[in-house]
Amino acid sequence: MSERGGGGTERAALVLARLSEWADAHLGLLRGLIAGAAVAGVLLLARSLRVTTKFTNPLEIPVEFVEKNVKLRGKLHHITEKGLEVEHIPISIPFISAIQRKWQPEGLLLIRLAGVELAAGGTAWLQRELLPKQPLWFQLLARDSAALDCLVLVHKGGFFSMCLNEELLSQGLARAARIEGLPHHSRLYWKLHKRLLRAELKAVKKNKGIWKEKSYSERVQERISSNRFLQRLKQFVSWVRSSTER
Repeated sequence: MSERGGGGTERAALVLARLSEWADAHLGLLRGLIAGAAVAGVLLLARSLRVTTKFTNPLEIPVEFVEKNVKLRGKLHHITEKGLEVEHIPISIPFISAIQRKWQPEGLLLIRLAGVELAAGGTAWLQRELLPKQPLWFQLLARDSAALDCLVLVHKGGFFSMCLNEELLSQGLARAARIEGLPHHSRLYWKLHKRLLRAELKAVKKNKGIWKEKSYSERVQERISSNRFLQRLKQFVSWVRSSTER
């Protein structure tokens, strides 16, 4: 019994020794296989979470991202009357992002400033305030086939970020409006709406932008221009003048 046990132990030791020799001889191959399996696992996880996917169309963004109000990173390209045209910058993972970048699509997302109705001068202010290729973050609130409704955040140095939605309101360059896409009874809707109303109130108290009080002459001129009787009188006078000149 002892001889059989000893023989079995010797055979096991011999097999283990040969496996060790093979592993030593093919160490590079083993390392490559392990690294490849790790990279493949990370890549599959990243694809399933969509964190490394570049979005070029609002409908490409998973519904879960919108429902959870995820913040995405982007780079500004154009400022238009319809909103901000932004290039989405996905999360970068070493090696994986370099591979994915080769087949990432080209395109821009149209972002509307949620809860904000721009007044005259609002677009011009954005064009002055934001730099070309300005990095920014946009928090998803709602979407349709054409655009995203978001809170847009711009880094201003240190730990300070500026919310463009609130800043436009506090400068008197916009009016607080309904936040499209969010249920009115939801807690998030009223939380954000109160923030925007507080920002608008700052401009009202300081008489800034559209809330600036007009002078007496400006108010008189506005009333004259809106008075229908005076408008018809002007038309009559101009008609009399043109008739006499003939």
